[in-house]
Amino acid sequence: MDASVHDPSVIKVDGTFYVFGSHLAAAKSTDLMNWTKIADGVNAANPLFNNVVTSLADTFAWAQVTDLWAPDVVKLADGKFYHYYCACKGDSPRSALGLAVADKVEGPYVNKQILLKSGNWGGPGEDGVTIYDALTMPNVVDPNTFFDQQGKLWMIYGSYSGGIFILEMDTSTGLQKPGQGYGKHLIGGNHSRIEGAYVLYSPQSKYYYMFTSFGGLDANGAYNMRVSRSLNPDGPYLDAKGNDMANVKSNPALPLFDDATIAPFGQKIMGNHQFALAAGETGTPLGYVSPGHNSAYYEPSTGQYFLIFHTRFPGTGELHQIRVHEMFINADGWPVVAPFRYAPLSKNATTLSAEVTAADAAGTYKMINHGKDISTTIKASQEVVLAANGTVSGSASGTWKHDGSNKITISLGATGTFVGVLSRQWNTNASAFVVTWTAQSVDGVSIWGARTGN
Repeated sequence: MDASVHDPSVIKVDGTFYVFGSHLAAAKSTDLMNWTKIADGVNAANPLFNNVVTSLADTFAWAQVTDLWAPDVVKLADGKFYHYYCACKGDSPRSALGLAVADKVEGPYVNKQILLKSGNWGGPGEDGVTIYDALTMPNVVDPNTFFDQQGKLWMIYGSYSGGIFILEMDTSTGLQKPGQGYGKHLIGGNHSRIEGAYVLYSPQSKYYYMFTSFGGLDANGAYNMRVSRSLNPDGPYLDAKGNDMANVKSNPALPLFDDATIAPFGQKIMGNHQFALAAGETGTPLGYVSPGHNSAYYEPSTGQYFLIFHTRFPGTGELHQIRVHEMFINADGWPVVAPFRYAPLSKNATTLSAEVTAADAAGTYKMINHGKDISTTIKASQEVVLAANGTVSGSASGTWKHDGSNKITISLGATGTFVGVLSRQWNTNASAFVVTWTAQSVDGVSIWGARTGN
């Protein structure tokens, strides 16, 4: 069962995954495959609040709109659930970000207070002194609140405008610690199209990963997901070439929403793409348009990583749904995303090994090259052959080698050297689990391969 929740932010509670998204939508799943919507719409009937319209009246008054954008829910030590909500006027960064609390994850949430405001034109920003400037100060939306390895609580937030910022929070109240203003700037500015930040820590690599979406969210917006990393929760966050994301922002001399200046930076993990149907495959060819605004989850019991996001689809306009893909940490310490939506190998009729040997990996694939651009172009798959002798031929040429433990390196000459992970993923067009790889270069380009035959 599929559900539509834009900007899905995940939290796991007693074995059930919940996602909370824009327009006060929420859904739940026990298997990360089948989603049941439990709330939607900013109206008095939404069960997440006892009449959200009156509960958050001060927020809606400030934002001059009765709507809510991307939220986040976190459980604090008191066992209660803290719902960080935000409202934005939309055509300007006049926004409010606040906090509501509930005893149960499904609510009802009781409003606590507004934490941050933006868009106070002609008046001061959050430091109470400096006049609000949308080129350098944030639009206070898209919160993600997370604990670091020392037990400190942080909130990362922001969209377009002055970029993405981070604040240290009080672990007992859920409010920001005083005296920080808007906090520390991490990425973006000058109205660059960067938003939807989410931080995930990997106990495997010991890095904090900051996911962001570049581009615009609609079908023509070229949304794509990127990641950078840091040894510290509050940065600096770097890409594989060592670029500090704090320097990544649009050029104010160029027209508004200049993408060209920001496109070279960060590790692009997914953008517009579509797999062609191979011989014997049926159904609508799998592909995504403007996938983004993700959250992410690490499952300690299995050591698995999951990317949870919304996406649109080729040829279906603004229809969007939740998708979940497994992620892996490659040999270079970067997340790489499986090419197909998640399904456990246990779903197969016969037992399948999670191990993909060198012999298993040799064969014909349809390959997606996600590139590094911010563009509405749908990247179509091309056929490549990974031969048993270690050569790559077809639409790309080079060499490949199996590095043991499901690791693979694919060298494609000037296109780059891609460090990746092999796995078996469910290809709905083939109605089968197939061998796949997902790999990434130091340039921040990701390639995917899905096995199509011998």
